[in-house]
Amino acid sequence: MPAPAPAARRYALVDVNNFYASCESVFNPRLVGKPIVVLSNNDGCIVARSAEAKALGLKMTQPWHLVRAAAEAQGVIAFSSNYTLYADMSNRVVRILRELAPDLEVYSIDESFLDLSGIPDLVAHGRLIRTRVKQWTGLSVCVGIGSTKTRAKLANHIAKKNPGFDGVFDLEALPPDEQQRWLQGIEVGEVWGVGRRLAPKLQAMGLATAADLRQADPKQIRAAFSVVLERTVEELRGLSCLALEMVVPERDQIMCSRSFGREVTALPELKEAVISYASRAAEKLRAQGSQAGALRVSLRTNPYKARTPQYANALQVALPAATSDSRLLARTAVTLLERLYRPGFVYQKAGVMLMDLRPASQRQASLLESARDSEKQTALNLTLDRINQRYGRGAILLAGAGLSKGWSMRRGNVSPAYTTDWSALPVVN
Repeated sequence: MPAPAPAARRYALVDVNNFYASCESVFNPRLVGKPIVVLSNNDGCIVARSAEAKALGLKMTQPWHLVRAAAEAQGVIAFSSNYTLYADMSNRVVRILRELAPDLEVYSIDESFLDLSGIPDLVAHGRLIRTRVKQWTGLSVCVGIGSTKTRAKLANHIAKKNPGFDGVFDLEALPPDEQQRWLQGIEVGEVWGVGRRLAPKLQAMGLATAADLRQADPKQIRAAFSVVLERTVEELRGLSCLALEMVVPERDQIMCSRSFGREVTALPELKEAVISYASRAAEKLRAQGSQAGALRVSLRTNPYKARTPQYANALQVALPAATSDSRLLARTAVTLLERLYRPGFVYQKAGVMLMDLRPASQRQASLLESARDSEKQTALNLTLDRINQRYGRGAILLAGAGLSKGWSMRRGNVSPAYTTDWSALPVVN
């Protein structure tokens, strides 16, 4: 007997609706149904909106100070970004999804691709996913199902825009002419991999919708654009070109950079900031099991204040031996900062970048250090990490990072870290 044909590949894209804004309302039921926006660092621009805020016409990246008065008059509630909360809620959603799919790719903080091949009733399974995530986290998700990752993305778009599907849409369950009708209703700029930059060029070629792009000649698209867009066309046609990436690649650079909450002129305050950034970058470095062979420090004034003297510069240095030691990295960063600093300028931002990353297990030891010193350094840094993981970031830090941190970014309306800080738990009276 001939071998049975392999089951058709089926992907799902699970996307949390209005993720940042939804995280804020989960722990404060009084916010449900209210217009909510989440702001960028230093409460600068709108980076997330609830459905109610979108209905009021508020746009992404709008400067908050320009729309604040009108928005608050309409009852809009603004929150500072609480990335600790958002990251933990994202991890909780992913843990649930891993129980409901054999293979999973975390695509972004609020999106994951799942391989649902072989599951008999995909719409029912999509509803199970929605129900489980809602029950266990309080967050609402939409599930789009397709034969490729690109088609699953489009199916998710349809599920979001059409409440009649109750948050789950299987594009492959429809006959071809019905699929074509739905794709014809989606602008080409909404196709994953196209975006705003390529959309006008495709429209100029008469490719205005997802259906138009699906019918385009892949070779012509490759010649006019790239092999990446050629794969998008093939994916729209149902040929899977993009497999799940189930292993997150290690970063080859780690950057910690922040705008200051107020203008800074003094070198001691800049040192506090740079030591804090170097410590945080070193913590991330150790978390992925890497060490850095080079370090870069950058410093600049505010380029949007054209009437004030401007200065921007950066320096980098190769380290004598790769390391993840917070003390050594902070010390090196301060040395570079001292060379960068120029008095008489008002500084707005500094950053520390760790480069030339390599696995800690493959580190080339220096002839100038003893094995015992290296072991003590490793043990000290791991102890720092464990204390901060248990008691909250900043529970223990390098003295040079300072305590008051008057330069730190503004977070005028940040919500509690409900899920990661015992002191932030709501109190029931």
